[in-house]
Amino acid sequence: MSKTFVPSPETPAVLTANDLRDGRCVWMGEGGWTGKPAEAVLYEDPGLAELALLDAQAQGHVVVGPYLIEAARGPDGRAAPAHFREAFRNGGPTTEPAARNANARQPEASHV
Repeated sequence: MSKTFVPSPETPAVLTANDLRDGRCVWMGEGGWTGKPAEAVLYEDPGLAELALLDAQAQGHVVVGPYLIEAARGPDGRAAPAHFREAFRNGGPTTEPAARNANARQPEASHV
């Protein structure tokens, strides 16, 4: 766990990682990893958050790079991104063919 961020009721954390098979972002939900960030468990207790992180790190056959991030509590009480970076990650990998094609550079005109 980051020593600069300690989960609390005011600033809860969620556990996130990338799925080992396809690289997509996943979050730890009540029943295991989920692709829906709103279903993530909100950790308010630093000890429980640390135990969850250790458990996730032992799941190297399922996920890669698990870490705790600061989260917000949405109007419905469920997890919501607290920072732009996490909201952006929710959109999926930018290495997807559709994302690459949308951002592809146009071929340069040949010099005559």
